[in-house]
Amino acid sequence: MDPAHKDRIQRSFDAQSMMATLGAKITRIAAGEVDITAPILPGARQQQGFGHAGLTFAIGDSAAGYAALSMMPLDSEVVTAEIKINLLAPAIGDHLRATGTVIKPGRRLVVVSSKVHALQDGQETLVAILQGTMVPVPL
Repeated sequence: MDPAHKDRIQRSFDAQSMMATLGAKITRIAAGEVDITAPILPGARQQQGFGHAGLTFAIGDSAAGYAALSMMPLDSEVVTAEIKINLLAPAIGDHLRATGTVIKPGRRLVVVSSKVHALQDGQETLVAILQGTMVPVPL
């Protein structure tokens, strides 16, 4: 993947105040795949102490969107048209890592998925899967 595409993704991510609030960071960019990692901060927990589904959804959606953007020309962006989540296990750990993947690229629609893992003491637990559709939009 060329540096211009990686730089565009990082600049777009850095402009998201939500990701900054969550302490999220892009940890990997490849063609059709992006990883985002976020700490499970005290302000991002649900009533039982697990990572909140909102945190899981936010980084899963962003990872999927940036995976789609990695396949787009430099003069376009993407927005989420729809995305669903299946929560599989409690988000118990120190961090969450979302891996977004392009399933089918297209000019009008991009089908994407994400897997979100909780990370604790070297162990990974799959806590959610997301699947959705991104729509390319001109800048």
